[in-house]
Amino acid sequence: MRSLLAFFMTTAAALADPVGITPEMMSITVETGDGPVEISRIQDNANTVTGDWALTSRPCPAFCIQPMTPAEGVTTIGELELLEFLQDPEAFVIDGRIRPEFEAGTIPGAVSVPYNEAADRLGELGCEPDFEGFECPEDAPRVALFCNGPWCGQSPAAARRMIEAGYPADRIYYYRGGMQVWRALGLTVIPGR
Repeated sequence: MRSLLAFFMTTAAALADPVGITPEMMSITVETGDGPVEISRIQDNANTVTGDWALTSRPCPAFCIQPMTPAEGVTTIGELELLEFLQDPEAFVIDGRIRPEFEAGTIPGAVSVPYNEAADRLGELGCEPDFEGFECPEDAPRVALFCNGPWCGQSPAAARRMIEAGYPADRIYYYRGGMQVWRALGLTVIPGR
């Protein structure tokens, strides 16, 4: 009886305090290819990160800590800025990870553009091919790139390749926290399609 009472008390405590994104924002809704998805934080106050997302010491290379800014002119952003991108119909949030990682779970509203394809897919962002890469307008759409986290080099590589191919660096934003920090904050993750 005592362990059952302890279980209910622990469960009640875990759900006792609401978990908002900010004091004024409990959630946002973003449009995805499958319809609207609400992004919020997990409401279990005792929630923890598990599995690969809890690993802290992966070998370098390939899991080396990335610089705060992957290339000159790129702006690094956090979760609140990424949420603004997700609500802006003119902006793109790009998951720069390889396709199986995207399919295993991504940020709602993100599109899959694996880092090794980013420079070849600038036409999807309004750029015109030319002999040396792409000709992109100065007011090209703003894009926010992310991958697995501060130790993941996929989205930094995508940003550098996009710039080399002609995309304006000042239109690229880098969510350095990536999926590891997104998950650590208990934010919504959906399967990528």
